[in-house]
Amino acid sequence: MNILKNAVITTLSAAITATCFIAPVYGTVVQADRLADEAEIECLALNIYYEARGSNLADKAAVADVVINRSQDRRYPATICGVVQDGYQKGRRDCQFSWYCDGRSDNPQDVDRWMEAQSIAFSMVKFGDYRGITEGATHYHADYVNPFWASSLQMVGRIGSHIYYRWEN
Repeated sequence: MNILKNAVITTLSAAITATCFIAPVYGTVVQADRLADEAEIECLALNIYYEARGSNLADKAAVADVVINRSQDRRYPATICGVVQDGYQKGRRDCQFSWYCDGRSDNPQDVDRWMEAQSIAFSMVKFGDYRGITEGATHYHADYVNPFWASSLQMVGRIGSHIYYRWEN
């Protein structure tokens, strides 16, 4: 795990360093874009952490892939944070991702899994790593539940402890 931590720290440090040198050239637009990217990475990492932290790498990437797929589908909010926070209304539990409106703290406690979630989110947002692993899925659920909407979508397959679906073509 120390190798992963060092890789994450090295990757994030390099990205921050590069941004610091490039940002002055492009001015405030780059700064705003960088801040937006950081927020999107944070939202994606939180979703990976709370939806799949106990699962394998492929499942974590697949959970993230669904969020990104939704952000690129007109039926959903156009940003990663918008997708993760979709359906939130104070006092109600209608969120797309239950952890977001369960009333508990959203501060990750498992440092190793949080760092892994951040690394996956960063790689997917910045470099497109693992993109397409779900073949366009916009939905998933844990393998121990049977949601009402599952029969109305095309099942893509199972990765780790989740089953993935997409809209029919």
